[in-house]
Amino acid sequence: MAGTVPGWSYARDVTIGESDPQGGEGAAPLPAPGATLRVHKALAIPMSDVTWRATTSGGPGGQHANRTLSRVEVQFDVTASTSLGPRQRARLLERYGPIVRAAASDSRSQARNRQLALERLAERVAAGLRVDPTRRPTKPTKGSQVRRVEAKRHRSEVKRRRRPPGDADD
Repeated sequence: MAGTVPGWSYARDVTIGESDPQGGEGAAPLPAPGATLRVHKALAIPMSDVTWRATTSGGPGGQHANRTLSRVEVQFDVTASTSLGPRQRARLLERYGPIVRAAASDSRSQARNRQLALERLAERVAAGLRVDPTRRPTKPTKGSQVRRVEAKRHRSEVKRRRRPPGDADD
């Protein structure tokens, strides 16, 4: 096949409502404009806040891998999102910065990689929003201190008995 396909490129931003860059039978349609990405029960990100980018996957693979835009990267703009509250936005900005990214190139199918990338994005956002409980330092109990000293004394006695006779250091 000589010549090039007009409008074809190795990397392409995909927006909601646009058809699959490669067309093809196995291509799944992009999510509907009203669709959301469920992060957890209290947070759903509208798909209009998620940006897609399809590229060729790296590594060996011959003509199919070099020509198919199967690797998918999804981006979520934290600063422009209307679905986040002020504390959630501050927490994500502190942990990940203004843009949260996730990519997938596990499958040969762009549709499956889209699903994987969305799942990874949801996991990453959920992990960024997770609040770790504050650590309250505690002091060792009297019993644990006694057990530790007894264990040290016992171990010292075992080592002392292993010495050859006449080896008097103490």
